[in-house]
Amino acid sequence: MLTLGVETSCDETSVAVVDERMRILSNVIISQIDIHQQYGGVVPEIASRQHVANIMPVLDEAMRKAQIKITDIQQVAATTRPGLPGAVMVGRVFGDSLATALKVPFVGVNHLHGHIAGLKLSNPDLRPPMLCLLISGGHTAVYLLDDTWTTQLLCTTTDDAIGEAFDKVARVLGMPYPGGPKIARMADMTANFTPFISRSPKENFSYSGLKTAVLNYVNYEQQVGHSLNIPQICANFQYCAVEQLLCKIKVLLKKHHVQNLGICGGVAANQYLREQFTNLCDEQGVRLYLPRPELCGDNAAMIAAAALLGIK
Repeated sequence: MLTLGVETSCDETSVAVVDERMRILSNVIISQIDIHQQYGGVVPEIASRQHVANIMPVLDEAMRKAQIKITDIQQVAATTRPGLPGAVMVGRVFGDSLATALKVPFVGVNHLHGHIAGLKLSNPDLRPPMLCLLISGGHTAVYLLDDTWTTQLLCTTTDDAIGEAFDKVARVLGMPYPGGPKIARMADMTANFTPFISRSPKENFSYSGLKTAVLNYVNYEQQVGHSLNIPQICANFQYCAVEQLLCKIKVLLKKHHVQNLGICGGVAANQYLREQFTNLCDEQGVRLYLPRPELCGDNAAMIAAAALLGIK
């Protein structure tokens, strides 16, 4: 079954074609980062307008790269939640209308389920049950998946998501949006430092306190006339942010007796995080599944994959 995926939940306009064997025939993405950088973050109304302008050219390019005709499509899937309401609406209405015109089924997909499905695109041998850590700019959550790809939310964040914290700390340090990758590149993980936060939350995740600790440290250093050691601050923050994830996952792996762990979402591209979780899984005898870097961020291939897998 050739499935056309549509993703417009935030600031990427994407259309992809995935077949029933989970092979990506095309996965075209147009990012709006250059537009939103001048505002320091995504402006919802601008994002929606850009999706309207981009959606048809992206569809045409996806068809060209897949080397198929639009009438070959047998199913259309689009993100219907969560995301920026106006941006989501563009993709949902487009996908639903296209399915109606082609007289094929339309599948509404939860964007978060799309990220989980993206693991299957990178790891064909992946089979639940498993724990899945979803980490992005808007979400930080752990799901338990059974062998039918049914998800159970185990914990989430009480305030900021980890990716949001990366971006906000980067802004404090004078880095342009999106700041997460810049912190990762700047961080000197060989530096000696006292962690900003020494204890992880017992229940859900929380990144507001860590963000505030960095802000207070930067303000104090500037007030007393000290120059900022940016690589060391980035390393300290990155260590604390990842350590919270490691502590929580270690507990949940033991509690739920699972042997598979998947990590997905934009922050899953962070190399330091990948190394730390590889070490943890080696120690615990757990198999780790990671998406290919190009499939960590928002893309339509994962939306098509979620429809094919029937994640719920």
